Amino acid sequence: PVPDHDLPPRIRDHQQLQLRHRVARILSRLLSAAMAAASFLLSPRVTLPLRRGSRLLVSCSATSSSSSSDAAGGVGFQGRVGFQGRVGFLGLGIMGAPMASNLMKAGCDITVWNRTKSKCDPLLSLGAKFESSPARVASSCDVTFAMLADPESAFEVACGANGAAEGMAAGKGYVDVSTVDDATSKLIGKRITSTGASFLEAPVSGSKKPAEDGLLIFLTAGDESLYKRVAPLLDVMGKSRFYLGDVGNGAAMKLVVNMVMGSMMVSFAEGLLLSEKVGLDPNTVVEVISQGAINAPMFSLKGPSMVKAAYPTAFPLKHQQKVSRALKRKAACCTSS
Repeated sequence: PVPDHDLPPRIRDHQQLQLRHRVARILSRLLSAAMAAASFLLSPRVTLPLRRGSRLLVSCSATSSSSSSDAAGGVGFQGRVGFQGRVGFLGLGIMGAPMASNLMKAGCDITVWNRTKSKCDPLLSLGAKFESSPARVASSCDVTFAMLADPESAFEVACGANGAAEGMAAGKGYVDVSTVDDATSKLIGKRITSTGASFLEAPVSGSKKPAEDGLLIFLTAGDESLYKRVAPLLDVMGKSRFYLGDVGNGAAMKLVVNMVMGSMMVSFAEGLLLSEKVGLDPNTVVEVISQGAINAPMFSLKGPSMVKAAYPTAFPLKHQQKVSRALKRKAACCTSS
């Protein structure tokens, strides 16, 4: 490159003018982005229309950290999230533990249960309460969340002996954030609503790190009034939430999302392996992909660890296999109908 002092004055002046124009454009864009962000944050709710009556709702609100019932020593509880009532959480595994922890950090009154009680200990040390069965959790709480490993566990915890349904009653709500097939979700919903309680399926898109950071995406369906009631809690645990209508639609959406994710990651893994075989640096492959049109947050999130052959469990392979089997059954039903 030619040093500035070696350039003819006219060219040097022209370059300086171009630089000033470029800086002005950048500052203008930054100002526009800041104004748009301020407008978004000041809006109490942004609703984007989606196909088939679905909606993406992003809630931004400030609420008091306490309520009159707190001050009076009553049974009601309102944390900083603006939710009135006690919250139960069933299942404290890879996903459930950080989700429940985020609710506690937001000031919620949490009661927990897990098959292996020792997994409850970190939350108990932070002030959570413990009950000996899902039924007792549901009985003592206004809304109960469940994050279980598979459809069988989700059904058993909700509908089995001492299951959550036994503690449900009118005015209570059950929110199943587990990944299950739509048929299982409908069975759970039918059992819960038979008690007079409300049911919402809300499987999540995201793995361990988004759960820890409160950046999950909730794919909800079912009782819309319950959806609105627990929206502040979903906003603590996630970055966005979709309401998709009837029970089963949330489960179906989750299966579709995981199908796409699985296909992406298989192709990505094969590409990294092939790059090594042909003598390329996999780190460079990750960087090239990150700057192109095919980039995806999943590649940036997982790529560096994959290059190092480091695979800390964030989403167990057996769970993806579970989703794949459910997808196969769903596709077969669609083909035969």
